[in-house]
Amino acid sequence: MGHLSSSFLLIIVFTELCFHGCSITHWEDVQALKQFRNGVNSNSVSPGSCLASWDFSVDPCDSLSGEKFTCGVRCDLVISGISRITELTLDRAGYSGSLASSSSSWRLPYLQTLDLTSNYFTGSIPGTFSRLTRLQRLSLSGNSLNGSIPDSVGSLPNSLEELLLDNNNLQGPIPESLNGLKNLKRLELQGNRLSGEFPELTQLSNLYFLDASNNAISGYLPSTFPSNLIELAMRNNSLQGNIPANLLNNSVYLQVLDLSYNNLTGSLPPDLFTHPSLEQLTLAYNRFQWVLVPANWGRNSELIAVDLSNNDIHGFLPGFLGWMPKLSALSLENNKFSGMIPTQYALKAVTEAAQGGVAPFERLLLGGNYLFGLIPGPFLQLRSGSGATIQLGDNCLYECPESFYFCGGGGQKSLMECKDFSPVIP
Repeated sequence: MGHLSSSFLLIIVFTELCFHGCSITHWEDVQALKQFRNGVNSNSVSPGSCLASWDFSVDPCDSLSGEKFTCGVRCDLVISGISRITELTLDRAGYSGSLASSSSSWRLPYLQTLDLTSNYFTGSIPGTFSRLTRLQRLSLSGNSLNGSIPDSVGSLPNSLEELLLDNNNLQGPIPESLNGLKNLKRLELQGNRLSGEFPELTQLSNLYFLDASNNAISGYLPSTFPSNLIELAMRNNSLQGNIPANLLNNSVYLQVLDLSYNNLTGSLPPDLFTHPSLEQLTLAYNRFQWVLVPANWGRNSELIAVDLSNNDIHGFLPGFLGWMPKLSALSLENNKFSGMIPTQYALKAVTEAAQGGVAPFERLLLGGNYLFGLIPGPFLQLRSGSGATIQLGDNCLYECPESFYFCGGGGQKSLMECKDFSPVIP
């Protein structure tokens, strides 16, 4: 009995020594790589591509950058002589197949990066991704994945910092379970067919970038967004209702807000123009009707670019926009603004360089409104090629000949069109 036990022990020791001496890639990782490779359609693997070089007659981690396993895999030494796969990043070679294939176990416990961007993988997002317990970056962008985003995505490891699911064919609602990804910093969902209301993701306190544009998201905007957001884009959806007055109160670091191409209505909250860090505000192609004057006329604003074009905004041009110190690009075209052009707009447009801490208008688009009166005198100093892009066409201005470059673009409206907006016309 003792002789058998000793022999068994020797076999185990020999097996371990052979393993360490013959292969530096953990057997479990090799098996997972084989399963993944078997799930890729062979006829989509073109000569010269990463997967074409994978040859399991050699050890993957021992053969990197050679003739076999030329790319696609990164390894790190974990314990004496044993390496684990820490990155799987494929080239954009048109691979196809199902990621949820029954042959794929996704048992790669040391994997930190999985990047399959811009290929043709199909099927649903595998629930077995939860086995990637050290994953930091998951990019499935630009494939043909379908189905819904499973609730199990919220069970991905807390180490996950980037989740990129954009430009696929995903549909259905965005799960609230995403709140479980406590360390998530970047979330890209744009270019799918996601629908339903957008969930409140306020538990994602580390999230700084969120893009859910080009989907079918409907309903109202959440009352708050994650506190550390720097960029928020939800353009080209079906959002409706007003912008909540306290929308950005919690997001004090936000620099870019793009809600264009939706069905938002009502008045623009004045806090948008006094936000402590907002630099770019894009609300074009909605149905807003009024702009409310902010406190102190926005003279402490950080805004550099504002686009409110193609809405239904009435009233006089907001004078405070001409006093914003850093604003250099303003688009108000194709609304229902009336009244005269504020002289401050013209002064800001002809300023050659920032004076007194005030940046000049480099782009001022006011066409397609019902502005009347004379052209403010400072505009007459402008010459074509001056560097500033100014558009005043398609208004009700008195004497705005196309010889002035800023008056081009369709001339002025007829008296009949202007009658209901101009007090000058009886």
